[in-house]
Amino acid sequence: MSTPRPVLVVDFGAQYAQLIARRVREANVYSEIVPHSMPVAEMLAKDPAAIILSGGPSSVYEPGAPQLDAGVLDTDVPVFGICYGFQAMAQTLGGTVAHTGAREYGRTSLTPAADPGVLLRALPADLPVWMSHGDSVVEAPAGFSVTASSPGAPVAAFENLPARRAGVQFHPEVLHTEQGQTMLTRFLYDIAGIEPTWTSSNIIDEQVAAIRSVVGDKQVICGLSGGVDSAVAAALVHRAVGDQLTCIFVDHGLLRAGEAEQVEKDYVAATGIRLKVVDASERFLGALDGVTDPERKRKIIGREFIRVFEQAAREVDAERDVEFLVQGTLYPDVVESGGGTGTANIKSHHNVGGLPDDLQFSLIEPLRTLFKDEVRALGTQLGLPDEMVQRHPFPGPGLAIRIIGAVSRERLDVLRQADLIAREELTAAGLDRDVWQFPVVLLADVRSVGVQGDGRTYGHPVVLRPVSSEDAMTADWSRLPFDLIARISNRITNEVAEINRVVLDVTSKPPGTIEWE
Repeated sequence: MSTPRPVLVVDFGAQYAQLIARRVREANVYSEIVPHSMPVAEMLAKDPAAIILSGGPSSVYEPGAPQLDAGVLDTDVPVFGICYGFQAMAQTLGGTVAHTGAREYGRTSLTPAADPGVLLRALPADLPVWMSHGDSVVEAPAGFSVTASSPGAPVAAFENLPARRAGVQFHPEVLHTEQGQTMLTRFLYDIAGIEPTWTSSNIIDEQVAAIRSVVGDKQVICGLSGGVDSAVAAALVHRAVGDQLTCIFVDHGLLRAGEAEQVEKDYVAATGIRLKVVDASERFLGALDGVTDPERKRKIIGREFIRVFEQAAREVDAERDVEFLVQGTLYPDVVESGGGTGTANIKSHHNVGGLPDDLQFSLIEPLRTLFKDEVRALGTQLGLPDEMVQRHPFPGPGLAIRIIGAVSRERLDVLRQADLIAREELTAAGLDRDVWQFPVVLLADVRSVGVQGDGRTYGHPVVLRPVSSEDAMTADWSRLPFDLIARISNRITNEVAEINRVVLDVTSKPPGTIEWE
């Protein structure tokens, strides 16, 4: 089965380019992100079903601003412009963009025209949308109908249905725009005429066929981390080649309670995958002894993991003559690293997440075109345990960067207990899927005076850091019920003797990051 014709999201430096691509896929339409600098001939070589022009931070008329190649609009491919892309389309087609001084940022009321066109058909007046612009389209190009306005944008939306062109000044891809997904879907279905056929079942069939054709009867290895990405990648490859795959799980001793056992038992039971387990916890703890700087921690853990995995891979290779290495690379990784966005999912190995250049395997990246939510859907289709598929993202360095201070076995035990309590209570409240990530941070180098019973205590504080996000690029602190926070706090201070204070982190990202280190 071939990859469907993509909707190309042309990135003009947008904060939300990935989000646009995700929203397209939520409409069951395949999408890819390409840079605005890609020649039109290369875009057309992908045989796009439609093109979406993203927003961006520039003014279309300022020197050095990203330019829209007019050739994009000279084709019969349907085009949809958003924010900067809307203005670039208007300017290129002969409309007028001006700095009116009436800037709009944030929530804005949209007023549909008497004829609201296709995108805004039957939607309410004064519709809340999310604006972010200082320039405005003041005159639409010839042949376009103005379908909406706002206080700061005389032309806030337009359409040219015979040419299959449309655009909006606001951001339909963000949740703050009410009915935004409806508008985007109407462009895809009603204006561009695309059938919604992109599903996780398609992905599995395509990838299984591709992996089988490339791997043949050769041997494959995969490094399992305990996270959903590597777990789904391995399960997909296993579906294709069975026992030709051997997984390597390096237990660095920095996982949360129950996670090592989940990989060693539950995952193998669910998939039947051949697994080699390496217990390297003593090695990692020794290398981290006395280290407090977070960057040093990360580098040490990365170095030691590479060395342990490299040795394990050599042992497997000596037994089975391995030629391929599975990597759980996701589409955001590819985009953010500046990598290509082609449909080929298997390529020669050059440098795999920091692995040495002399580790001569070919690389299999079956999730390379997928977002995290699509990976979770795939995991469910492949029969993985729900606890693993819905697992909150967890950093590679593990609990080492959730201990503010030096890492020791004793401190890890304390943090594991507190973390487990927080996760148990979140699950019991039925709120696991309402939270993107829930770090619990041990302030190991901080002491806090407390009182328990009739005695003074001098224990450690822990920080609860529940955050809500769609892609981890931005995040907000999760407004968990106060009684849930109270239960977590009471249990931690009652059950973990070393902790006598629990605090809640209410910082968004930005300015903070999700993890403390």
